[in-house]
Amino acid sequence: MSPAERYSRAVRAAAWFVLLAAFAVLTALSASDRPALAAGASRLVKIVVPFAAGGGTDLIARTLADDMARTLGHPVIVENRAGAGTILGSSAVAHAAPDGHTLLMASFAHAVNPSLNPKLPYDTFAAFVPVALVARSFNIVVTNPDHPYRTLQQLIAAAKTEPGKINFGSFGIGTSAHLAGELFKALAGVDLVHVPYKGAAPAITDLLGGQIDVIFTTSASVAAHIQNGTLRPLAVTSAERVALYPDLPTVAECGVPGYVAESWYGVFAPANTPRDTVRTLAGSVQHAMHSQAFARVKELEGLTLQGGGPEELDAYVRAEAERWRSLIMAAGIRIE
Repeated sequence: MSPAERYSRAVRAAAWFVLLAAFAVLTALSASDRPALAAGASRLVKIVVPFAAGGGTDLIARTLADDMARTLGHPVIVENRAGAGTILGSSAVAHAAPDGHTLLMASFAHAVNPSLNPKLPYDTFAAFVPVALVARSFNIVVTNPDHPYRTLQQLIAAAKTEPGKINFGSFGIGTSAHLAGELFKALAGVDLVHVPYKGAAPAITDLLGGQIDVIFTTSASVAAHIQNGTLRPLAVTSAERVALYPDLPTVAECGVPGYVAESWYGVFAPANTPRDTVRTLAGSVQHAMHSQAFARVKELEGLTLQGGGPEELDAYVRAEAERWRSLIMAAGIRIE
């Protein structure tokens, strides 16, 4: 081999060494951004959804999980643990190891359960650490088009003329649909009869059949019925009008000042999860919220993105818990 050939080979070898060293540095830097997991823990990250598969909370969790797996560098799965009004799944997370591998996809029930059930198997504000506030969503007030009231104002007038004659359905005692109706009763000064169901599907079936008069339900559960004219929307329960129904007034605009009833979605981890791990998980959730896949979910579910970190989620849930506690106590609502 000539000197020139030996020199060329040495240069190539040196260049490869530099490239490999640079790759090792970049890999180390990337790994440093991932959560510090407990020694010996499974690399699997699990998001517990305290509802059955197929609902809005489940869809949101699964969409977040897909993107989080890429940013965290670990597989992220969703586990559905429905039961006891979200208490079963929430309890599983409350008692899980605080290593960043088990998360809770929480929603409206998380804030109201302490007031509804004094015998929770965990302390809601001590057993969890907030990670990220994902989004808020509105409910929509709908009625059967065969009923005479075409506006919410007309429904209020009819309810005041004949107290106790008009009823409203819900997905069960203490659900967002139930408490939205109770808040409406309190602020509008009307007497409506509550008819609880075991889920949204049977309640909407009876609304379509004329067995109940009105329901304060999620947009996704009635969007198709509104589109084909089998249900009539009267108002949205949010503080402001929404892009999905720009011509539909808010309940407050219809003569019920101060009325706001929103659902929300947030991620929690078990208490004592390391702060650096929480911070990394929060960043991963927020990255997932801005993915193309989540944009489609946002449109389907009528979500308003929040993008808040641990402090924002904690403040929001504590305010919601206090606001609904007052109504629950005044109405004497209990689940035990």
